[in-house]
Amino acid sequence: MLVSQILKSKADDTVVTVLPSTTILEAAKMLSERRIGTLIIARDAHVPDGIVSERDIVGQLGRAGAGCLSEAVSSIMTTKLVSCTREMRADIVLEKMTEGRFRHMPVIEDGVLVGLISLGDVVKARLTELAMEKDALEGMIRGH
Repeated sequence: MLVSQILKSKADDTVVTVLPSTTILEAAKMLSERRIGTLIIARDAHVPDGIVSERDIVGQLGRAGAGCLSEAVSSIMTTKLVSCTREMRADIVLEKMTEGRFRHMPVIEDGVLVGLISLGDVVKARLTELAMEKDALEGMIRGH
């Protein structure tokens, strides 16, 4: 299955972006309110500067204490983005996420943000794909 198919199957394809100057507290509130795990940091909504996850915020709180909540998310964002394209296969994306120990991957083409997929999105797609393969094999065995 391709990333493009995963993006099409998502109920909500909105990618939430915030400015680099957004405070860590504002980012935490946004993550909580929207029930999401990651924000894309971007001065221009189409060109990502970085990414911040719940894990990044908790890590900074653990290191610096509650005083860090007034700092800008740019101080904790990951700037070396590991991304994929719409034409990348889901198994490759899953491998990258597993090796990198992260749960969200921006979909970027020609430097432009076109989507965001989560580990859950990829796992769901793979399970759907495996179920279809199983059904096809069972049909072949039964002679249908």
